[in-house]
Amino acid sequence: QVQLVESGGGLVQAGGSLRLSCAASGSSFSYHDMGWYRQAPGKQREWVAIFTRSGNTNYADSVKGRFTISRDNGKKTVYLQMNTLKPEDTAVYYCNAQRAQLGINSWGKGTLVTVSS
Repeated sequence: QVQLVESGGGLVQAGGSLRLSCAASGSSFSYHDMGWYRQAPGKQREWVAIFTRSGNTNYADSVKGRFTISRDNGKKTVYLQMNTLKPEDTAVYYCNAQRAQLGINSWGKGTLVTVSS
């Protein structure tokens, strides 16, 4: 299993930017699909973006064109660059690591992003 620790959340005005980081510990980071999810108050957790181990990326429609996911396998870190933030982006953002072949599905504890209007 990998352990995940998110950082970089905070309070930002609408239209601003933040970069979230997720540092992983454990082995074989590069073999995991890495993703970001978020959970807004009173809502279910939703998928935001993924960076697969094969190098593919994909985004939820709500963030496409504004958010960029990246990863540095040497640093065992995945990032989420968030631009043109909107109040509806306010949520706790969670990092996720999956290695389906081994049944691994790990979560961080989350970092809070608050976007003021």
